[in-house]
Amino acid sequence: MKLHGDLPAKIPLFPLPGALLLPRTRLPLQIFEPRYLAMLEDVLKTPERLIGMILPRPGPDGEPRLARIGSAGRVTAFSETDDGRYMITLAGISRFRLGREISGFAPYLCGEVNWDGFARDRGPSEEDPGFDRAAFLKLLRRYFTAEQLSTDWESLKEAEDELLINSLAMLCPFEPEDKQALLEAPSLQTRRETLVTLMEFALRGGDGEVRQ
Repeated sequence: MKLHGDLPAKIPLFPLPGALLLPRTRLPLQIFEPRYLAMLEDVLKTPERLIGMILPRPGPDGEPRLARIGSAGRVTAFSETDDGRYMITLAGISRFRLGREISGFAPYLCGEVNWDGFARDRGPSEEDPGFDRAAFLKLLRRYFTAEQLSTDWESLKEAEDELLINSLAMLCPFEPEDKQALLEAPSLQTRRETLVTLMEFALRGGDGEVRQ
């Protein structure tokens, strides 16, 4: 569902290591901590229903710092479990740049955000004209075998370029900093090239030799 009007200048933030949300994708989450249950309750009262997913990073003093770029998702589905948890689905809307962090007014963190430079996120699906699907899937099969991952290969063959690349960027078990690089990629082509680099690096296994 498209948002109407301008995106808000302040949104709640959900720092979560390794969680990646990209535009036009969906991210399922479990909400169970009291502060994030409070956040969800407040978010559902707003017309936009936005949550900003953002990566916490270790700072030079050992204290966590938030990445400067995150991604906002709209709550499109939620259900409560018998033990009080919520299962929600976020639909990726747009990336943002984090300005000032706001704390103290609620049990959760909020941030002043800037949406400039990410208009493409709110437009139609991106294309990747240089995408060699056959070569990409061959590399992907080797990577999945090495990492002992499984998938529906027929669905991957049929998926549109953007859905395929963005879904794999979200699902593959890369390090948080690598996930951040995938998030910040300026185009679908750049994200695909980064994804290929990360899979090839993993296949080298740390000894310089590519695993077959």
